[in-house]
Amino acid sequence: MRPPVRVGVFGLLGSGNLGNDGSLEAVLGYLRAEHPDAIVDALCGGPEVVTARYGIPATRLHWYRGEYRTASRAGSIAGKGLGKLVDAVRTAAWVRRHDVVIVPGMGVLEATLPLRPWGFPYALFLLCASGRLFGTKVALVGVGAAAIRDRATRALVRRSARLAAYRSYRDALSRDAMRETGVDTTRDEVHPDLAFALPAPPAGEPAGPPGLVCVGVMDFHGGNDDRARAEEIHRRYLDGTIRFVRALAEEGRPVRLLTGDACDATVVAAILDAVDSPLVTAAEAASLADLMTEMAAADTVVATRYHNLICALKTGTPTLAVTYAAKSEALMARMGLDTYCHPAREVDADRLLEQFRALEKRSAELRRNLSERNAAVTRQLEHHFTILTKALFPKAAQAHAHARQETS
Repeated sequence: MRPPVRVGVFGLLGSGNLGNDGSLEAVLGYLRAEHPDAIVDALCGGPEVVTARYGIPATRLHWYRGEYRTASRAGSIAGKGLGKLVDAVRTAAWVRRHDVVIVPGMGVLEATLPLRPWGFPYALFLLCASGRLFGTKVALVGVGAAAIRDRATRALVRRSARLAAYRSYRDALSRDAMRETGVDTTRDEVHPDLAFALPAPPAGEPAGPPGLVCVGVMDFHGGNDDRARAEEIHRRYLDGTIRFVRALAEEGRPVRLLTGDACDATVVAAILDAVDSPLVTAAEAASLADLMTEMAAADTVVATRYHNLICALKTGTPTLAVTYAAKSEALMARMGLDTYCHPAREVDADRLLEQFRALEKRSAELRRNLSERNAAVTRQLEHHFTILTKALFPKAAQAHAHARQETS
């Protein structure tokens, strides 16, 4: 009897970002269905959350607990510096104990939001370098990528991608970005985002109040190249969103505010404070499943975060995207809704309302179209998981093929 395969999952998981955790949940679902004997654990941002929610052992990604806080004092600066050295040893030791390490989805090869090279890009490089050193397969599965201007970040991301044993992307833009960075993507494939593999709520359940609009908000300050204008961008986004929500409430429409990360709570609080109406409420979603339940009950969704869009589209709800990166526009195009995108950096409430009303006029037609697109996405993800088994678990793939031959 062969010993069980040891599989690690890696990333900023359990750290408050529902999209990241949704990608993890999709991969765990695949492993439990196709490789139930695999021994799985995680190296992640929030180990306590991951263990409590998903029932797998987990280790903290960074030795220094203040890794993502700004270091301003000598002690914190020294702690971060020492942490880089300790993390190199810790990561190598963790990788060495595994046969396969999976980085489940997420935008690990992009910098569309503020990012420092010595943060997660460095951690990803340590992972991929350790995998190459110890012969552990590191798989970047359904990840997002984008052009990166910062030279240090770009170099770390490029090197990490080259060292990985397997790469697949959630859209063609990501693969193109890595090719332009200098990575050979000849054998890399594009598949729908892993979160589309999560189950949607049953059709017709639950029912929300008539005319309900779900508005997914984000603590948006621009991207890595917008640091000088971050506050201006945030203020414009917030003001435009407040005006849009207020207009809906004044028309008598119930509005449900949704988030996708713990940091988005400040935006929800600001909107509730500015729009004093019993029609405007906020949901406390702890997972993508919770978000989908909220969105399935709505007539229409207007959302900013990428995985909020996925949840809305997965439920078949007509959706308007307030986009902050090309990945959101690519996603909307894949689902036949590219007409209904609005720039997050320049939210114009009047124009947003105009697009919203145009979307609602086509609601019945768009629901039918989304149903067809979701069926196609499901088939594409099933194909992705078949390819993943062949690439990462060849013995299991051979056993499955042998079993099929015997039964045919």
